[in-house]
Amino acid sequence: MTGPLPVDDSAVDERSLRYAGWRVAAASGIGVLFASMAAYGFSILLKPLSQEFAWSRETASTAYSCFTLASALAAPVLGPLIDRRGPLRVVLPCMVAIGLGIASLSTMTASPARLYILFTALGLAVIGASPLAFSRTVSTWFDRRRGSALAIVISGGAVGSMVHPPAIDALVRMAGWRTACVVMGAVVLSVGVPLVALFVRGRQVRAGTSAAIGGATTSEAISSRIFWTLIAVIGGAAIAFNGVVVHIVSLLTDRGVASGSAAMALSLMGAFGLGGRLITGWLIDRFRATYVSAALLALAAAGIVLLSSTASFAMALVAAAMIGFGMGGELDVTPFLLSRYFGLRSLSTLYGVCWMAMGGGAAIGPLAMGRAFDANGSYDGMLVNLAGETLLAALLMLTLPRYRRSIPEQPESITVGAS
Repeated sequence: MTGPLPVDDSAVDERSLRYAGWRVAAASGIGVLFASMAAYGFSILLKPLSQEFAWSRETASTAYSCFTLASALAAPVLGPLIDRRGPLRVVLPCMVAIGLGIASLSTMTASPARLYILFTALGLAVIGASPLAFSRTVSTWFDRRRGSALAIVISGGAVGSMVHPPAIDALVRMAGWRTACVVMGAVVLSVGVPLVALFVRGRQVRAGTSAAIGGATTSEAISSRIFWTLIAVIGGAAIAFNGVVVHIVSLLTDRGVASGSAAMALSLMGAFGLGGRLITGWLIDRFRATYVSAALLALAAAGIVLLSSTASFAMALVAAAMIGFGMGGELDVTPFLLSRYFGLRSLSTLYGVCWMAMGGGAAIGPLAMGRAFDANGSYDGMLVNLAGETLLAALLMLTLPRYRRSIPEQPESITVGAS
């Protein structure tokens, strides 16, 4: 069940929609879609939980920080395991744990410690069904269309950010947040788990073909300036994006926007994130990905500034669209650049370290936003700070050198830092 699919290397045509790799990419994207339910559902649950248990927003937001920190710490451990054993032995147990964990939120009491423990467990499970778990497998199927294939995988999260908030908000308003959690968990178990089990497979290739696994070792990669520049960019972007995502619904309702409309703003951010990911996948297959990334980060920074300064709901929607498009597209770039600079040999391991930086940033952003609100009664000053560090991340991306357009046959090592 976990073995790779055999393939005739002489008949590979990545441009054909009949190529089996596209089915693997689509199924992987569906897995990411269901795994993202816990993260995007939290934004909707934040205010009901705070109100029912009389928690401050910083107290409730800490649960999301536990979630992201757990994912960050688990990623470097799961990455090497996926490199050695393949995705399904990791993905399927993690997806089952996600479904059960979300459903168990329905039993929540007024103890913040219990909330933190549960979201820590969810964070450990979610990283095992994230793009980290699928990117290496999908990359084995693609070379010249790798950017587009990875965009499909990562777009599962964008679809989740677009679909989950209004659906969960409707469930909460119709049946209460406890029943909503039970329904969410049941959907993951009954739909997400079977689809991934049926269709996600690695590609079996013969040695000597362009798709054979090769590239830099982990030690070679982490000694490179390129790798640590990527870490800095990823962490900075994660601080800003997750701070906005977790608090945007509360921010807008504080400004008098109805909860349903605020949830739709988050959904719009997800829709533009989806567009950004798909378009970015097409762009990085054709243009230098570092330039594409810098432009996306600059766009997101402008959107964050706009969100901080506007009192108009219409302009807040424009800001959400800019942030979603910029940050959504940026997520495509990380696994693509890792595979181009360092090859596939240690891709999941390196992506796991990057995910640790992403998770650390994702933990800092929401907590900083919650603390800023509790101290000042406003998010505006913190949003300006987040915009500044996002722009700095864009400038750092411009310092990276050129990379190979495709992986050469049977590389013994990848020379990192070559232009």
